[in-house]
Amino acid sequence: MSIVVTGATGQLGRLVIDELLERVPADRIAAAVRDADKAADFAARGVELRIADYSAPETLKDAFHPGDTVLLISSNDLEGRLPQHTAVIDAAKEAGVALLAYTGVLGGPEADFELASAHRETEKLILASGLPYTFLRNGWYTENYTRQLPQVLEHGAVVGSAGEGRVATASRRDYAAAAAVVLAGEGHENTAYELSGDVAWSLTEYAAEVTKQAGKDVVYTDLPVDAFHQVLTGSGMPEAVAAVFTDVDVAISRGRLAITTGDLARLIGRPTTTLAVTVAEALKS
Repeated sequence: MSIVVTGATGQLGRLVIDELLERVPADRIAAAVRDADKAADFAARGVELRIADYSAPETLKDAFHPGDTVLLISSNDLEGRLPQHTAVIDAAKEAGVALLAYTGVLGGPEADFELASAHRETEKLILASGLPYTFLRNGWYTENYTRQLPQVLEHGAVVGSAGEGRVATASRRDYAAAAAVVLAGEGHENTAYELSGDVAWSLTEYAAEVTKQAGKDVVYTDLPVDAFHQVLTGSGMPEAVAAVFTDVDVAISRGRLAITTGDLARLIGRPTTTLAVTVAEALKS
């Protein structure tokens, strides 16, 4: 019986593997990946590799074994994720896994923005499967903003359509640590965790923090939804993806990602990583 992390070579998956290695022996961990070569570093650390491609259901038959604890990291294919998730759930049920954990979105069935739709449906499918489950409803990652710092500093502006809405972000490593705690621990069956940062902040406050640390004036410019959508597509973002992210900003303006339950800090046993710390790390890199 192993702890299996799907999508293990992705940004979140790699961090989950790192966090698991701090908690359990490497021979208890399996990384489910599409390309074994990209996971050679895991194998070198004693982690088992299993081939698993969300889009190729035939590869999933050998990815899970009876009694495994499985983490389904949600697909980044915004249009194809639901059938991909369905294939993983079906394979996990057929294998008879002991627990299926899933990285959904903050708010679960109450999340009423487009990005949440596939997450809501995936949770329904997991419930219908009858498998023991844990829903890890992740809020927004602070890195969703700090990855844009080069452009922000170049133009001296953060742009969006969130108004003065607040967003309770945490670092990607915080969410990975929570997943590892659940996967390596006990007593998390049939539970939903609403995971978010300890403090919610606005994009105006984010711009002020960047200004403080970078020593360059940065302001938040709030745009009408259509104008923000044009900015995103103008930067090369596909139309459908831009529509989803514009909709997220509108959701933030309505407070949908400002929820602060404390679940994340309780799971990881420490305060969540602050905005200031993640900004500082991004500026250093």
